[in-house]
Amino acid sequence: MSSIQTTEQLGDALRAARKQLGLTQPQLALAAGVGVRFIVDLEAGKATLRLENVLRVIDALGGTLHLIGLPSSAPENHPEGNPHGA
Repeated sequence: MSSIQTTEQLGDALRAARKQLGLTQPQLALAAGVGVRFIVDLEAGKATLRLENVLRVIDALGGTLHLIGLPSSAPENHPEGNPHGA
């Protein structure tokens, strides 16, 4: 599992996964339902990409996104009436 702190690190990790699977950028774009330009920008670490499409690429590579260290979002953890506890 990789710890991702920047968009460049995400792009590097996804490029490495694509190459490990033996996929070209056009093949990954087709599998994820996005354009080749999107794959190029994602692998370059462009910061303003649509999250929905990033998740589609991760899925097409066989990956999942896990958030670690964040508070649980389960409703039972929030005080009655106000999700911020105020």
